[in-house]
Amino acid sequence: MSPRTYLLALGAFAVGTSGYIVSGVLPAVSRELHVSISTAGQLGTAFAIAYAIASPLLAAVTGRWERRRLLVVALGISTLGNALAVVAPTYEVLLASRIIAALGAAVYTPAATAVATVLNPPERRGRAVAMVFGGLTFALIVGVPVGNLLSEPLGYHGVFALVAGVSLLGLVVVRAGVPTVEAPPAVGLRDRFAVAADRRVLLLLGVTVLGVLSAMAPFTYIAPFLSASAGAHGLAVSLLLLGYGLGATIGNSLGGRATDRFGSALPLFTSLGAAIVLLVTLPLVAVNVPAAAVVMFVWGMFTWAFNPPMQNMLIGLSPRNSGLVLSLNASAIYLGVGLSGLSGGAVVSLAGVTALPPVAAVAALVATGLLVLALRPEREPAVEDGREDREVPELARR
Repeated sequence: MSPRTYLLALGAFAVGTSGYIVSGVLPAVSRELHVSISTAGQLGTAFAIAYAIASPLLAAVTGRWERRRLLVVALGISTLGNALAVVAPTYEVLLASRIIAALGAAVYTPAATAVATVLNPPERRGRAVAMVFGGLTFALIVGVPVGNLLSEPLGYHGVFALVAGVSLLGLVVVRAGVPTVEAPPAVGLRDRFAVAADRRVLLLLGVTVLGVLSAMAPFTYIAPFLSASAGAHGLAVSLLLLGYGLGATIGNSLGGRATDRFGSALPLFTSLGAAIVLLVTLPLVAVNVPAAAVVMFVWGMFTWAFNPPMQNMLIGLSPRNSGLVLSLNASAIYLGVGLSGLSGGAVVSLAGVTALPPVAAVAALVATGLLVLALRPEREPAVEDGREDREVPELARR
C-alpha cells in the first residue's frame, strides 16, 4: 500500500476529531456558555446536518478541481471552523463554527477515499479505503475521551485550539506528501443526477442509512444500557468503550483486507449478519462486565468492518463519478447518525433502554434485504458509457 495513504488517514483523523470532539466537551460548553446539555448537544446535530446536505452539493461544485488542491482547501476550511470555535464568545458563533468545520469534513472524507484508491493498485483498494477510515476510527477512540479529559483544564476553547492545530498539521502534510491527482473525467450535470438516481446506488445508500442507524442508535445510549444490563458505571463504562474502539479499529482493517480478497458482497453480508445476531442477544449476554467486554469488542469489530466494502462497491458502480457517489454515501452515514438519536430516544421512552438493541436489529435486517435487492443482476444499459453493465455480483467481487 502506498505510504501516502497514511497521510490521507492523518487528514481523516483531523476532520474526524473535529466532528467527534463535541461529545467530549459538552459539559464545558454547557458550563462556560450557560446553556443546557441538550442545547450544547445540538452542536453535534448541526455538524451532522450540514455534512449530510453539503457533501453531494460540494462534490458536484468541485468535481473538476485537482484532488490535492481540493484536499488542502477542505482541511483549510476545517482549520478555519475550529479556529473560530476557539474565539467564539457566544453559543451562536460556536454553532456557526461547527457548520464551517462540517463543510471541510464533507469535502475531505469522500475526496480522500477516492484519492486513496487512485494511489493504490486495484487489488489493494479495500485496504486503502480502510486506512482512510482508520483515521476516523482513531478519532473516535481518541477524540472523545481526550476532549473530555482536557476540557477541564483547558476549557472548550483550548480543546478546539488543539483540534485546529491537528487540522493545520493535516493540511501541511497532505500538501507536502500527496502528489497531484487530476480530477476524474468531466461528467455532465445530467449524468451526475442519473448516477445519483441509479437504482443500485439508491439501494446501497439505503443499506448505509439503516446499517448506521442499527449501530448508532444503541451506541448513543450505550452508557445507560451497560448500567441497566451489566451494572457497569464510571471507569468500567470507559473501559468497555475502549474495548469497543479497539474492536472497531481491528474490524475496519479486516473489512478492507476481506474486501480485497473476497470482494465487497461477502464482507457486507457478514457484517450485517453478525450485527443482527449481536444486537438480538446483547441484552441476554451482556449481563456482567466481563461478558459485556467481549460483546462490545466483537460488536465494534463487525460494525466498523462495514465501511470499506460499502465504499468499494459504490466506487465499482460508478468509477468515473466516484467523488459524487462517495459524497452521497457520506451523507447517508450522517443521515443514519441523525436518525439514530431520534429513533433511539423514542424506543427508550416507550420500551426502555434494554429494548433498543433488538429493535435496532430490525433495521440491520431490512438493510440486509436492501443489499440483496441491490445485488440482483442489472442488465440495463450503463449510465456512463452506454455499454451493457456486467452483473452486480461480478462487480462486487472486484
